[in-house]
Amino acid sequence: MPLRRRSARLQLSTEQPTQNQVLSEEPTSFTITVTSDAGENGETVEATLKFTYVAEYPDEPPLWEIYSQENLEDGDLDNILTLLKQQAEENLGMVMIFTLVTAVQEKLNEIVDAMKNRREEENLRKEKEAEEAEKVKFQGTVVTIENFLAWKAKFELEMTEFRRKKQKEEEQAGKPRLTGKQLFERDHNLDTSDIQFLEEAGNNVEVDESLFQDIEDLDLDEDDPNFDPLDIDSDED
Repeated sequence: MPLRRRSARLQLSTEQPTQNQVLSEEPTSFTITVTSDAGENGETVEATLKFTYVAEYPDEPPLWEIYSQENLEDGDLDNILTLLKQQAEENLGMVMIFTLVTAVQEKLNEIVDAMKNRREEENLRKEKEAEEAEKVKFQGTVVTIENFLAWKAKFELEMTEFRRKKQKEEEQAGKPRLTGKQLFERDHNLDTSDIQFLEEAGNNVEVDESLFQDIEDLDLDEDDPNFDPLDIDSDED
């Protein structure tokens, strides 16, 4: 009699849009494959549940396990097992395979919806990152005291290193860096550079003649050996 009751319950569970397979008669053990509805891009998730009746069923829940699965993560499997336990406790004393399978079916549909939401959130995140990158491309980096000082220190180090390398290259090429004195001694044209400048200026050098007195107005005693030009001013006073 108990075997007929279990067989009837198994037939009731086969009315669902799932795939069943009887594994054994004593104890009654069978699998039911539950597949979610197709998602937006046709993706589905699937779980094959294995149930085994116990002698006290339905006053005691059946044994269950996830026999196999497709596209489910570890967290999803844990949630399904927790759901089965909760539903079994709420339906003690009643045949419950139909209820358990239906609850799992709904859970799989929720998982597919969550996959869709995560995909949309990921797309939005990528779009936002692309927009931010585009803004930075056109706006450039905002200059602050901190990043300017950091840039200045880096620039000075680079210039110091550049000059050091350049001097080293010149020394290796046999062209040591000359001092000002060495340049003067090496190029004798430098000592006439000022004279050349004045000669090239020519008549462009202007003299203010008003700064000088008419030499004919001066009473100079050139024959006097004791003549002192400074005495002229003292005599006028």
